[in-house]
Amino acid sequence: MKISLGYACRCETLEHITTSHNYTYTNYCKEKDTEKLNHIIVSNFLALEKILTYNAKNNIHFYRLSSNIIPLATKEDVIFDYIKPYQEYYKRMASLITKYNLRVDFHPSEYCVLNSVKEEVVKASIEILKYHYTLLENLKIKNKVLILHVGSNAFGKKNSLARFIHNFQKLPKEIQECIVLENDDKVFTVEDVLYLSETLNVPVCLDYHHYLCNKSKLDYKRIIKSWSTKPKMHFSSPKSKLKKEFRSHHDYIDSNAFITFLESIKHLDCDIDIMIEAKKKDEALFRLARELKYKTNYRFIDDTTFII
Repeated sequence: MKISLGYACRCETLEHITTSHNYTYTNYCKEKDTEKLNHIIVSNFLALEKILTYNAKNNIHFYRLSSNIIPLATKEDVIFDYIKPYQEYYKRMASLITKYNLRVDFHPSEYCVLNSVKEEVVKASIEILKYHYTLLENLKIKNKVLILHVGSNAFGKKNSLARFIHNFQKLPKEIQECIVLENDDKVFTVEDVLYLSETLNVPVCLDYHHYLCNKSKLDYKRIIKSWSTKPKMHFSSPKSKLKKEFRSHHDYIDSNAFITFLESIKHLDCDIDIMIEAKKKDEALFRLARELKYKTNYRFIDDTTFII
């Protein structure tokens, strides 16, 4: 069983580089400064190029892109072309991703609530998903993945699941095929997302920390079966064992807990990519890798990939 580790968005080692330079809606409405917006977008692309290069040179094959590469792209009253003027940058990023065979995906923010009871929120959520799909398309990503939570629990879980199914049908087919559902830490369990998965024929990304916060039956085989490509999972460690801090992510990963998790899934006998969700990002990933080398007999293929 081959495991590859990844991290999300910000690179701690490149501490002054970010793909999330922002231009707030409030400031844009005051200034209407299109040159400033253009400068921020280019800055985010250049930062992404550095991070992708860093990942490639350090054998990090799995990376979550920031949703904030193009500020204001989903605001319906801010109209600008974020594709054609930036084709040079899309091509450069796509070239790196292809050359180094990097797996990249998106996890749209909490504002993307497909099963909201508010029509305007559903409409905005669909536009958010279209934006992410457009970026993946222009980055020439073949296996497009958009990780999504179920969202609202208004009027109870049964009604909320039904709303999700109904609104999912409103999505263009090409976006439906990108959606991967993740269990959350408060409401929608692994069982809930597996129900949606098997109803809508979409994969499930297990978030193990969320599972510990919001337990249900955990059927690894059903989760793996939901994927037609290599499955991905999320792993993080709680900030502390205190109830009020248990849901929050720690800076690093508890390597003993991670080893226990790996031992519980190794019977699946399939390759899996695991996103490390820790505040120290790539530093947490490499610290975990060093501890695994010390504590286990896992055979490392490179810096972030190993056989168990």
